[in-house]
Amino acid sequence: MTTTDNTTETETFEVPTPYLPDPPNGRPGAEELRSRIPGWGADLDPADRPSFPRERRDLRVTDQWTVPERQPEERPRERSIEHGMLPPVFGTAQPLRGVSGAIRRLSYRRYSEGRAAHWLLLIAADRVDVVEHVARSLFSRRPENPLLESGLRSEITGHGLRSRTAGRRADVLHHPLDPIVVAGPWLLGAWVASRGVRAVTRRRGER
Repeated sequence: MTTTDNTTETETFEVPTPYLPDPPNGRPGAEELRSRIPGWGADLDPADRPSFPRERRDLRVTDQWTVPERQPEERPRERSIEHGMLPPVFGTAQPLRGVSGAIRRLSYRRYSEGRAAHWLLLIAADRVDVVEHVARSLFSRRPENPLLESGLRSEITGHGLRSRTAGRRADVLHHPLDPIVVAGPWLLGAWVASRGVRAVTRRRGER
């Protein structure tokens, strides 16, 4: 409890330490902390640490190297401008491609990881990547089926309505938004495609 100059003897209140003109600088000792907090300082003794042998520098290891062997960079790989080179090992399972790849390369080449533009471009590239995969699937042997893959059949045959209304589910308020989230992008894409086809046919008719 701290009393200020403006208060009476009965008006006392707690003042946070950072706001005191002369905060106490005394720190509790190890014994006091150990008595107040059960288990405090359990790893102070190196002999009690399970990982202590790993912290030793006098143990002989089998491999002696200063820099590990670098993975060959068979194709250009993006890296942040903060780093002078790629790490010794990096992933190559998802190579960049298409418009989404160009957006990701721009993000890494021009903007630092401390800039919001860097991450916003990466988020935009993810959205573009989804559109590219959907468009690519339309020209494949097994195109995506949004009606089945979104769980519409299970909503009808698997007691979907009863499972949503029975009990206390935390996502009840989100249920009306599910059809919009699932079908909205497809309807918007169909509308844009129809407008594009109409514009092309109209221009050809005017010629």
